[in-house]
Amino acid sequence: MKTSESFFRRERTALVLSALAVIAVPSLNALGIVSDNNLNLLGRYFCFALAALGIDLIWGYTGILSLCQALFFCLGGYCIGMHMLLKTGTQSVYGSALPDFMVWNQVKSLPLFWEPFRHFPVALALALAVPVLFALLFGFFAFRSRIKGVYLSIITQALALAMWLIFLRNETMLGGTNGLTDFKTLLGLELARPGVKRGLYMLTAAALIVSYFAARYLVSSKAGKVLVAIRDSEHRLRFTGFPVTRYKLFAFCMAALLAAIGGILYVPQTGIITPGRMDVKSSLEMIVWVAVGGRGTLGGPILGAIGTSLAYTWLTSKFPGTWLYFLGFLFITVVLFFPQGAMGALAKLRFPRAARKPSAVANGKSVAHAPEAESETAIAAAAQEGR
Repeated sequence: MKTSESFFRRERTALVLSALAVIAVPSLNALGIVSDNNLNLLGRYFCFALAALGIDLIWGYTGILSLCQALFFCLGGYCIGMHMLLKTGTQSVYGSALPDFMVWNQVKSLPLFWEPFRHFPVALALALAVPVLFALLFGFFAFRSRIKGVYLSIITQALALAMWLIFLRNETMLGGTNGLTDFKTLLGLELARPGVKRGLYMLTAAALIVSYFAARYLVSSKAGKVLVAIRDSEHRLRFTGFPVTRYKLFAFCMAALLAAIGGILYVPQTGIITPGRMDVKSSLEMIVWVAVGGRGTLGGPILGAIGTSLAYTWLTSKFPGTWLYFLGFLFITVVLFFPQGAMGALAKLRFPRAARKPSAVANGKSVAHAPEAESETAIAAAAQEGR
C-alpha cells in the first residue's frame, strides 16, 4: 500500500501529463479545438521522444555516447513503410502493382527481400527485430573489443554515414534519395481520415507512456544500478567480476528498440521516410534533445525532444534558414550554463540546497571525472544487489 502511494506521489507529474496526452488532447481534437495538423505534429514529437528516451538509457545512465540512433529509428520506419507502400498497390500514380520508384527505375518484378513485407505481422516483427539485431551485431564486436569513449562515438558516427550513403543509392531498391512515400492505408484504414490520425496519435502517446514507465522500472532495478556503475567506473566494475559487455550490449539494444518503435509510429503519421532522417545530423540532433532536457533523468529527454521540435517547427516557418544556427547556440548554451539541462535547472529552482551537491553529470564534467564517493556508492550498490 505504501509502495503504491509512494509511486503515485513520485510520478504524479508524469501521470497527469499522461492523462492529458491520451485523453484531453484527442478529446479537444474531436471537438475541433485542436486541429488535425497540430495533433499530427504532436504525435511526431512523441515519436522523437521515444528515440530520446533510448538515448538517455545508453548515454545518461550507461555513459555510452552513440551517434547512430537515427539509423535505428529509420530502420524501423523503412520496414513499416515498405509494408504500407505494397498495400498502396495500383492506387499509385502509375497504377502499377510495383512502387512508383521501381517503375521509374524500370524494375520489372518485386525484389525478393520485399516479399515478407506484404503481411503486417511479419512487417511489424521485422521492423522491431531488424534494428535490434543490427545493434546486437554491431555492439557485440564493438563492446567485446572494449571500444569506448570518443572512439565508440566516432565509429557509430561512421556507421550512420555509411548506411546513409547506402540508402541513397537506387540499387538498394529502397527509393534512393526520395525514400518511400505515397502511403494510403494501414491495416485497411485510410491514413488521411481524422479518426485514423487521432488513433495513431493515441497509440504513439500510449507507447511513450509505457516506454517511460518501463525505463523507470529498469533504471530502478538491479540492472539499472549496474548500468550507472558502468557509467561511473567501468574498470572497477569489470574488476569485481560483472559481465560489463553484456550489460552494455543490453542497454544498446534497448535503445535501438525504443528508436525503432518511434520510427514505426512516425512513418504513418508523416507519410514519408527518406535517408535524410538517418544522416549524421539527425543523430546529433537527437543528442541535443537529451542534453537540453537533461540526461540521466528520463523525463528530461522527453521534454527536450518535444521542446526542441516545437522550436524547429516555429523557426523554420517564421525564420527559414536559421535553424542550424539556433541549434548550435542552444547546445553551446546548455553545455556552458546548464550542464544538467532543463530538468537540472528546474531542480535548482525548486531545491536550491540539494542542487549544490555535485552529481555524476554535473557541471559538464564527463562521468570519468565524477566524484569518487559517488562512483564508489554506485559500484557498491551494484555489487551488493547484483549478487
